[in-house]
Amino acid sequence: MCVTAVESRPAGIVGASQSPSRRPIGARVMAFVALTKPRIIELLLITTVPVMFLAQQGVPDLKLVLLTCVGGYLSAGGANALNMYIDRDIDALMDRTSQRPLVTGMVSPRECLAFGISLGVISTLMFGLTVNWLSAWLALGALLFYVVVYTMILKRRTSQNIVWGGIAGCLPVLIGWSAVTDSMSWAPIILFLVMFFWTPPHYWPLSMKVKDDYARVGVPMLPVVASNKVVAKQIVIYSWVMVAVSLLLTPLGYTGWFYTTVALLAGGFWLWEAHGLQNRAKAEVSGGKLKEMRLFHWSITYVSLLFVAIAVDPFLR
Repeated sequence: MCVTAVESRPAGIVGASQSPSRRPIGARVMAFVALTKPRIIELLLITTVPVMFLAQQGVPDLKLVLLTCVGGYLSAGGANALNMYIDRDIDALMDRTSQRPLVTGMVSPRECLAFGISLGVISTLMFGLTVNWLSAWLALGALLFYVVVYTMILKRRTSQNIVWGGIAGCLPVLIGWSAVTDSMSWAPIILFLVMFFWTPPHYWPLSMKVKDDYARVGVPMLPVVASNKVVAKQIVIYSWVMVAVSLLLTPLGYTGWFYTTVALLAGGFWLWEAHGLQNRAKAEVSGGKLKEMRLFHWSITYVSLLFVAIAVDPFLR
């Protein structure tokens, strides 16, 4: 499904009565921080550091952990800034993005573009020179995939945008493993697949909540082009595959009883919530009674618990 770009208010000057450079320094600094989307990066780091513990089968070098986290933040932050630069036209029309720095005029488009590119270059060099070049290329690949494949190609053209675009958010587990081992193994690949199947049922409930926003700007998120029944069915399918994949680590010898217990309990509750959402969708419940955000919030808790278990498990085997 192809969607043409929408016309909007001129991005980067909405609500601005003076040039960005004349805004208060403190507010400008916070605006540049906001360009990196810190809350999203926090979730990415939650999936990076525990994998380093798994790769080390204990406590990894703390300096290496710090360098990997800083490099990961800069890389993801650069990708997020470039995402805002590209999406500044539709961000100005969506309620949930109307306060982003480019929309309010706190940061100019040129500044945002330079900032995003600079973070990408710095992060790649930092990874390569202080961690290893495998991690550097993986981080750069994640940035380019998010910016080019997801933001520029998929987002406005297909309802499967978040499915394939979510690959960028799966790469931090590979980066965490490669930072410690400078190699690949089945363990990070399995965790990559867990995150791949986690992303759609994590994001689609939120998309169900704000589908009017996406519809207004012509972005064909699945809830915009399909009924709640169809979306909920897809959520259940992806959820079952995600939980099944998460259990592969133990029979392959990478984790023990603690991780398995957490994966079963947390995954079981996820499936309970996913089927609950599907049942409400089948009953044609709408509005607040659909309670789609329950699964969205639980999805964040789920991935946090799962990866904490990954970090703790080596100490209990």
